[in-house]
Amino acid sequence: MLQLTRLGPIKIFNLVRLRVYYSLIILILLPYPFYSDSFEYNSFNNHGSIGLINIPTARFLDESAYGITFYDGQPDQKITLTSSPFDWLEASFFYTAIDGRRPEGFTSDYKDKGFNFKLRLKEEGILPAIAVGAYDIGGTGLYGGEYLVASYGLQNFDFHLGMGWGQLSGGTRVKNPLIYLDERFKNRSTIQGGGNFQGTGEFRAGDLFSGNKASIFYGMTYVPNERLIFKIENDPILTPGKLPYEKSKSNITFGVDYKINKNFTIGLSSERDSYYSLRFNYKYNSYSAKERKTYVPAKTKEDDDNNRKLIKNLRENGIGVNKILETSDAIGIELTQFIHPNLDVIEEIISQASFDAGIDKEVKTNLKIVDLDVIAEIDESFVRDANVTYERKRTSNFNTDNRISFRPFLASREEFFKGAILLENNSEYVLKDNFIFSSNLKYSIYDNFDDLNIQPRDTYPAQVRSDVKDYLKNFSERVIIGRAQIDYFFTPKKNNHMMFTAGILEEMFSGAGFEYLYFNPENNYALGFEVFDVIKRDYDLRFGNLDYKNVTGSVNFYYRNYNLIPFDLEMSYGEYLAGDEGITLDISRSFPNGTKFGIFATFTDVSSEQFGEGSFDKGIYFNIPVFGNFINYTWKPLTKDPGAKLVRQNTLYDLLVRFRPIN
Repeated sequence: MLQLTRLGPIKIFNLVRLRVYYSLIILILLPYPFYSDSFEYNSFNNHGSIGLINIPTARFLDESAYGITFYDGQPDQKITLTSSPFDWLEASFFYTAIDGRRPEGFTSDYKDKGFNFKLRLKEEGILPAIAVGAYDIGGTGLYGGEYLVASYGLQNFDFHLGMGWGQLSGGTRVKNPLIYLDERFKNRSTIQGGGNFQGTGEFRAGDLFSGNKASIFYGMTYVPNERLIFKIENDPILTPGKLPYEKSKSNITFGVDYKINKNFTIGLSSERDSYYSLRFNYKYNSYSAKERKTYVPAKTKEDDDNNRKLIKNLRENGIGVNKILETSDAIGIELTQFIHPNLDVIEEIISQASFDAGIDKEVKTNLKIVDLDVIAEIDESFVRDANVTYERKRTSNFNTDNRISFRPFLASREEFFKGAILLENNSEYVLKDNFIFSSNLKYSIYDNFDDLNIQPRDTYPAQVRSDVKDYLKNFSERVIIGRAQIDYFFTPKKNNHMMFTAGILEEMFSGAGFEYLYFNPENNYALGFEVFDVIKRDYDLRFGNLDYKNVTGSVNFYYRNYNLIPFDLEMSYGEYLAGDEGITLDISRSFPNGTKFGIFATFTDVSSEQFGEGSFDKGIYFNIPVFGNFINYTWKPLTKDPGAKLVRQNTLYDLLVRFRPIN
């Protein structure tokens, strides 16, 4: 052992300085851990947020990633879908069944749903990462709670410290520090973090971070190897509260997650020394779809000329060729029918296909989708001077696709989860390039919709969506028609596009309509309108109709932002299916591989008293790749009739927006 008494003051000072110096180096290097902020090791908590067991953390999924969490505990079971439109924003919605809670008028245990979010305030560096978030906003508020949390990684360890309000105020309790700023933070209308049924669907901004008490929570994870994640926390869940929790024996909750692979995780926890819970997580980084090879060369014959090679290369990659024109120094190609949701990918494929075909001339392109003229590099002077070396014989053709699909129905008051496994056929009969008949047929292999008998409480101003259960109950053991329509597209003038549509438009409505869109691919905005004469379909989902008719339409504005925060904005004003009038705002984030996350709100002339339960329609939606197919789903706190729109198969903007770059 070193004897300090034998060293002089200067040597002691130098020794201490050296140790402080090396300690600072270690502290600077340590914030770059192996596991703490990695997609692979960021795990979900019981509420579907990146966290420990019940507490959230300041960790996030990668941009464009999403996850699904199944939780089985006491007294609730919960399904949560989580998305990351940005690497600093987490949004999720949940659906839960609560044992032992049966409100008046309900024939089964209470079902609830809500929306959560988390926002990063600071990235981790020398100082911890910091995030702020809230549980259960826009729903009943039964799980309502807010938090501020910091996270700091040290190699295999990840440490977390935060403060919670509402349902997260049951840990190490302290007086709400925000009361010292404003007395309004003292009172919380939702007792103990729980909500009330009368407030369903309302956003209660005055309750955020309020309540006489808050609580300190903390916890850590330890990752010993690539498979295991150990978790322990000071659990802040308020028990007993509005939920029928047993009184906790301890504030300590611990558990272990086992990683089956980078996408699948199963977790087992002991919560507050009161019960065990099971959690299953699936997460997927949809950006990985970008990494697949976007260009695949076609197999060509030795005697194929350059044009034939080009056509085969483009066809192999989902691009059709209508016409090829040539001059002495350039080649013009009219292209159509793209499967790619990204213009950059299309341009990359054209460039590579031309090179592989041995074309050394300047390449000019006209880009079309369903014969709508979008991008035209070939002008009239080029056409006059060029020779047509190839022109596709335009004949009718038939395309069909069969697959197994899944139809969920969440938030049913009858049962925790309803759904159907369907054999689905999507067919397309192309009469001409701009004249297409498309259909959707379904056959239910299995479903549990038969006992959907609880009717909606309110059908104002007309029953256009709230009777969805009457349609679902006819899924069993029959072929149902999801869609059977004719679309006619044309571009009468540059950048001015039109479409006529008629037939069975969706599961609930038939009709006919017209859409106009001004779309210039060089601009980041578009403007148009649509009008449809519709009739309510019969519940048997065949060719019959009910008595309800209406004319619905709107003026539509679209904007794509390319600045600091990329996003898509859609605004529409008009009359909805139920006859109410109003405006819809939609903000989303799209990715080059087709992944999309969005949120919307609709405000109509239906009064708050008549609309009830939040006074306006709102929800979130996503389009995500799952096992090779894209799944579309929209979540709304309540299925109400005001603000309802047609669910359209094709819109002009959706067809053309692929010709606009994505950030």
